[in-house]
Amino acid sequence: MSEHDDFFMSQALGHAAQAAAQDEVPVGAVLVGADGRLLAGAGNCCVAANDPTGHAEIRVLRTAAALVGNYRLPGSTLYVTLEPCPMCASALLLARVSRIVFGAADPKSGGIQSVYRIGSDGYLNHRFSVTGGVRAEECGGILRDFFRRRR
Repeated sequence: MSEHDDFFMSQALGHAAQAAAQDEVPVGAVLVGADGRLLAGAGNCCVAANDPTGHAEIRVLRTAAALVGNYRLPGSTLYVTLEPCPMCASALLLARVSRIVFGAADPKSGGIQSVYRIGSDGYLNHRFSVTGGVRAEECGGILRDFFRRRR
């Protein structure tokens, strides 16, 4: 794990904690541009927004695309606390994100490595590199704690 990966994952964890405080599933994400500049950060907001697409990854893509004035974000890196689902993985492909860094794997619905391999299976016209397991215990812990409290 690089120093940059650790730093930006800590930012994503902050957004996950904010989501948990709002009783949302605690997933956080940040998107970093090709120049290393933080473009956007967000946590999940599906419940508050009544929006099934209110995942942290989708929210940062929307914000970053508006900021740069382009729906394509080549050279960017997404840091997210949980492995993206298939919906988010597909959106990341459409946005031409270059690299995905995630914390905890999602063995039930992971769209990048655990269940599906969107972005590296060779079926689509774009690929991204993937680094999984960055601060995995911490990222998984915030999710376990959230769901433990809800039960």
